[in-house]
Amino acid sequence: MSIKVLVVDDSAVVRQTLERELNNAPGISVVGTAHNPYIARDKILELKPDVITLDIEMPRMDGITFLKKLMIHHPIPVIIVSSLAKEGSEVALQAIDAGAIEVLSKPSSAYSIGDMALELVEKIKAAHQSKDRVKNFLKDTAAESKLVSTPIKPLLMTTNKVIVIGASTGGTKAIEHVIKKFPKDAPGTVIVQHMPEGFTLSFSERLDSLCDVRVKEAKDGDKIVPGLVLVAPGNKHTLIRRSGAEYFVDVKDGPLVERHRPSVEVLFNSAATALGKNGIGVMLTGMGRDGSKGMRKFKDSGAKTIAQDEATCVVFGMPKAAIEEGAIDHVVALDKIAEEALKLATSNS
Repeated sequence: MSIKVLVVDDSAVVRQTLERELNNAPGISVVGTAHNPYIARDKILELKPDVITLDIEMPRMDGITFLKKLMIHHPIPVIIVSSLAKEGSEVALQAIDAGAIEVLSKPSSAYSIGDMALELVEKIKAAHQSKDRVKNFLKDTAAESKLVSTPIKPLLMTTNKVIVIGASTGGTKAIEHVIKKFPKDAPGTVIVQHMPEGFTLSFSERLDSLCDVRVKEAKDGDKIVPGLVLVAPGNKHTLIRRSGAEYFVDVKDGPLVERHRPSVEVLFNSAATALGKNGIGVMLTGMGRDGSKGMRKFKDSGAKTIAQDEATCVVFGMPKAAIEEGAIDHVVALDKIAEEALKLATSNS
């Protein structure tokens, strides 16, 4: 049975192009399009789509306002496809907060949208597979927002351990959940989250405003120190290197790896070489296999490794691949990952 998709965008050209590209993909059927949220609302009730693609800038009601209403009354997997993912990424972050599970940057020309069709098809399939988890995740997120997150106290001070995190679909919320529990002197942390260029800066600034640790977008040559979280910039690979007893990040151009830049595979491979037994690897929710082989190399180098469990993942792709690769020591629910990572970081074994 085909995945039913509703395309919501105020541009007729974009609607037509997305409809054509998605209908050409096996297993996907565009059951309708809408040029504003009011029409979309009626078509959701009539057509019962499995997944929605949604623009942000639209007449009568903006996409974020519509998304918030949709998640309250009719939660459904939503993928944002918007130029604002590149030009106004703070707004795109608001969309993630409102319940979108993915944000894709719309090409500068509506006629080149076909170039991103392959990635969009993958996101739609992942969203459909995880639709029940999306509903539960949104419910859990709403409950969590009413609680005060208390940072976990480490068992003892450590200066030489580094936590390395990889994530993709659903990862922005999962990372926030984990990092908000880190105390201000937590081990230095490096994160790859699959994101468009420009989006990672706003994401890191938002995390910085919410967390006790300091969070910033990584820059080439940044030193990894306790109390600092470095987020790999979009469209750049981030690697860890050792110089004497200190650790640094290298931010570089390079080809796509596992179809991603930044790639979790690149980060974990570098961590295996640089960190060894001083590393803690964490694989969070995400689609595909990016990072699974690198995580195995990381584990074999002496690192301790954690994967988010299936029940709390939006998409159990990357953690599952790492588990199948024999790369994981501990499979843990999202709510316990920060505690587990800190415990491993303070362990002498």
